[in-house]
This record gives sequence, structure tokens and C-alpha cells, in this order.
Amino acid sequence: MPPKKMARASTTAATSGKDDSDKAISSAKRTVGWKRKAAASVETGNRKDSSESPGSAQYCHWLIKSEPESRLEKGIDVKFGIEDLKALPNQTSCWDGVRNYQARNFMRQMKEGQLAFFYHSNCKEPGIAAVVKIVKKAYADHTQFDETDVHYDATSKPDKPKWSMVDVQYQRMMKRFLPLSELKKYHLQHRSTGGPLKDMMLCTRARLSVQPLTTGA
Repeated sequence: MPPKKMARASTTAATSGKDDSDKAISSAKRTVGWKRKAAASVETGNRKDSSESPGSAQYCHWLIKSEPESRLEKGIDVKFGIEDLKALPNQTSCWDGVRNYQARNFMRQMKEGQLAFFYHSNCKEPGIAAVVKIVKKAYADHTQFDETDVHYDATSKPDKPKWSMVDVQYQRMMKRFLPLSELKKYHLQHRSTGGPLKDMMLCTRARLSVQPLTTGA
């Protein structure tokens, strides 16, 4: 999800302030469910272009993936790790490059003030590195109209954009890095015991770059 991420600070000023992150995230950690950033090169947009139905579940916490290690795509480095976010003005960035309809629809459900796990993807040791906050709800992703961007979409029109993005702001690092290997272990245990991580989308829909977290069990 992250081409040219380092160069793209959010154009909106995010308000800062201490959030009750620990309480909210500890709740989310009990039941991680269901890139830029789209660690998006790994996802495809073949699903039907439709919004969530009125009866869709509502979520309060999220997991978003991005690539912390350099990787060239069409000559552009798509690297965007948590340290890149922290280095930006106000430690805030747009989360562009999502090109999967389900991931986009999830992102359109995000609300300002909600928290998300920042997940390092497509790297030596993938896992959850930090907590970020949604500071601007979904709006048109400008990269879909930029012919020089790796996420350019010639089929999307300014009067009817297909792709959206949100703005996120760094909140804090995890007390310890949570590797995918550990999360998978809990997922397998909970599949046999009926625990809260039995349907963890991180394991069942591994390529999806934007994922909701289920409510506490």
C-alpha cells in the first residue's frame, strides 16, 4: 500500500492529544477478527464494486498493513514502515493505494478517533508494530488519478472515484512487537477451543490489507 509514502504527508492537520489507546487496544487484541497502505501490490480488486449493505456489521478497531522494507514497483520505492510515519509532520499520513474493493469498503466504515494496529507486511518478520488513530474519514484517493503513481487507475474518474483513503496518526509503539507467527499460534489454538481468535482474518484472509477487528469476547 505504500508508494512514495515518505513524500506524502497528509494535507490535513490532525489534532493531537492523548487517547485512551491502552484500553481500546487491549480490547481489540483479545479478538483480532473477521496497506499504505496497501501493501497493496498483493491484493487484487476483482471483487464487485459495491458498498457495505445497511445491515453490515459495525466495527470500532482495525488492522492496516504496510511494507517497512524497500521494494521497487515501477521504479518507485513502496516502503512505508512505522518509522516513516513517525517522521512525517504531525506524525500523520494519508493511507493511499488500497486497490481491493473489500478493503476499500472496510476503510469507508472507519470513523475519526478509532484506533488501528499498524502491521508490518511482506518483510522478514511480519507482525503488529504500533497503534495509530484514524484522524480523517474516507475521501477520494488522489493516487488513482496520478499517471506517475504505481496505483494509477485509468478507469476511475474524478466525478466518480473508485478508490478511497483515510488519514492516520501515530499513537504509540506496541509494548512489544507481536509477530505473525505468534498470532497464528493463538489462531490455531482458538480454532480448536472456540476462542476469540478462531476467525482471525489475518490468518483466513491473509492478503487483505485493511481488516476490521471483532468486538471483545
